[in-house]
Amino acid sequence: MHTRTFETEIGGKKLIAEFSDLAEQTDGSVILRYGDTVVLATAVMSSNVRDGDFFPLTVDYEERFYAAGEILGSRFMRREGKPSDNAILSGRIVDRTIRPLFDQRIRNEVQVVITTLSLGDIDPDILAVNAASLALATSRIPWHGPVSAVRLVQKNVESDTLVNPSYTDRTGALLELTVCGKNGNINMIEAGGAEAHEDIVTSSLARATKEIEHLQAFQTDIIATIGKEKAVLSLASLSEAGKTLFAERIAPKLSLAVFTGKAGKDGIYTLKDEWTAVVAEHLPDEPRTLADAYYEDATDKELHRGALEDNKRPDNRAFDEVRPLFAQAGGFAPSIHGTGIFYRGGTHVLSALTLGGPKDAQLVDTMEEQEGSKRFMHHYNFPPYSSGETGRMGGTNRRMIGHGALAEKALSYVIPDTDTFPYTIRIVSESLASNGSTSMASVCGSTLALMDAGVPIKRPVAGIAIGLMSDPSDMSRYKVLTDIQGPEDHHGDMDFKVAGTTEGVTAIQMDVKVDGIPVAILTEALARAKDARLHILKVITDAIPAPRATLPASAPSIIRMRVLEDQIGQVIGPSGKTIKKIRLDSGVEEIDIEDDGTIFITGKNGTAEKAQQIIHDMTREYLPGERFEGTVIKLFEFGALVKINAFTEGLVHVSELAPFRIANVADVVKEGDMIPVVVKESDDPNKLRLSLKQADPDYATRKGVQPSGPSQGHDHASGNGPRYGGLSPEEHRRRFGGR
Repeated sequence: MHTRTFETEIGGKKLIAEFSDLAEQTDGSVILRYGDTVVLATAVMSSNVRDGDFFPLTVDYEERFYAAGEILGSRFMRREGKPSDNAILSGRIVDRTIRPLFDQRIRNEVQVVITTLSLGDIDPDILAVNAASLALATSRIPWHGPVSAVRLVQKNVESDTLVNPSYTDRTGALLELTVCGKNGNINMIEAGGAEAHEDIVTSSLARATKEIEHLQAFQTDIIATIGKEKAVLSLASLSEAGKTLFAERIAPKLSLAVFTGKAGKDGIYTLKDEWTAVVAEHLPDEPRTLADAYYEDATDKELHRGALEDNKRPDNRAFDEVRPLFAQAGGFAPSIHGTGIFYRGGTHVLSALTLGGPKDAQLVDTMEEQEGSKRFMHHYNFPPYSSGETGRMGGTNRRMIGHGALAEKALSYVIPDTDTFPYTIRIVSESLASNGSTSMASVCGSTLALMDAGVPIKRPVAGIAIGLMSDPSDMSRYKVLTDIQGPEDHHGDMDFKVAGTTEGVTAIQMDVKVDGIPVAILTEALARAKDARLHILKVITDAIPAPRATLPASAPSIIRMRVLEDQIGQVIGPSGKTIKKIRLDSGVEEIDIEDDGTIFITGKNGTAEKAQQIIHDMTREYLPGERFEGTVIKLFEFGALVKINAFTEGLVHVSELAPFRIANVADVVKEGDMIPVVVKESDDPNKLRLSLKQADPDYATRKGVQPSGPSQGHDHASGNGPRYGGLSPEEHRRRFGGR
């Protein structure tokens, strides 16, 4: 085994890159170590050219259970299955970082695979980007890298910035920022913030570029030492005859088609269809994919020219103008616990919210997290009709998972904790019409749904996508675009999504189609995003000013109560028999008991309240002076046994039946009577001593009972007579606590 090792330091820890013949059939491979976290990245390019109109790049992020030192998975499937959402999101980070640095005309298949070999206390996703960069940059595969990644965390306004912190150090952060870039520019961002101010974001971006340049220097030295010569690929292009035909028949119409003054791509698509027909008629042997690519490239150039030279957008909006908005909370479907409908121009989203109990939380069992759970989930669907197309329905793709996760991150910072709101919350955002940033529209629709359902969120959240048209040869020539739509999204240089509240940022995601964006432009984009966000939030709060005061009638009730830890077993019962009976008797949906005695009861139509009362009666402590209505269930010569609930009985001694002496207990009460009682003593909940005369001094008189003389052999004051209803004095004292 031949090995070359390189190392540097970042974030106070050593980063070690190992190059060997371990995966010698690949075009490039590296093992990257950072603390106890180790990843393997490989890169392979096929020799055959694939038909199609896009660059066939595949990025796979492979979790391995052995990396966590655990035998994970279900008992029936002790091996890895389909990728977890975490694996998909980590793979997307790598893909979004490296893809812009390829020549998009390449049609050779390229596959990058990142395999996690060991999981320490550092998230492998950062290593994955850096390892993929090294595998590509040292290989024969043409690529304009290297590119580097770093994660920064700021715990609060006053704290220092942490570089590549551990999982533990990332919890409760004011801002967590994953940044990738090169040459002082940034080409990928993933961020989550607890309403972080824009100034904190921009200062963190500036700090990230410094850390990235250190990693860039490290990679550049490695490439200079062991990098392979890059392969020269034959990149097909439209024939000269085709270019001439385009210049004569299509180019004069292109500007009018692009800048139609209408939303969407209708003009662009109409002219493209005309171009396709012209090519088919005059150059039938010209490959369709080359003609399409030439048209797309010409459209791209015209959009940039119009923005930079003529200050024009396709629909003639101002560069800082948001399209018309519409917001509606509720009133859509009665069985849904909360709904939100949000329009931003031609982008229309319906968000539907469902409330459930604690047991409805999603169980999480991945390489990075075992036996965890999620009580807030946001899912995103994008059916083909959303973009006016046909296609296969069913299942989810990486884009859906990524968009859903972005909206979930944006909203998670305002979701109330379980002490305030113990419900499990699931929102599904349906993209019903798409023309620019359905993910940010999903944030807005979901905010409406949360407030419609009565979820006491901290503050409403809104999101917007900011775009860019720039001159790659001179980045001082650029236009920042607020609320990008179809053509600007497809052909623009940047998709910068920012979500947040009136107080600050909760999520950022950025993709680019150029090598990178300077921090100064991102600072301007953040300011634009804030202005647009505040405008959208005003529309949302006009539709529903605050979360509704009550939950919808169709939602379950969740009652939180607590018992003593030593009463947990009493509630559960042997083999769970007691708690099963409580569920059956009350009709409740679920009862969850935590180790500290906290109980969550979920039910509808009063069932939760009924179960609460049962558990309360079973475990309550009785205090002297408490009043109850009880049923007389048995008479003795010395008193009456009274049942005050399903679990508790107490003795009303004969001396406590009336404020005077009585001859017979049966003169005052009979079995089946409902009588008021007051607790006299409660040293033991199973041996309550009750009083009727304290509860109602006139009860016996109303029954027509007259005072009697001293009873034969029975001391009303002490209750210690010779007869105890067939019980011995000792048994009487044991059962009823007699004095």
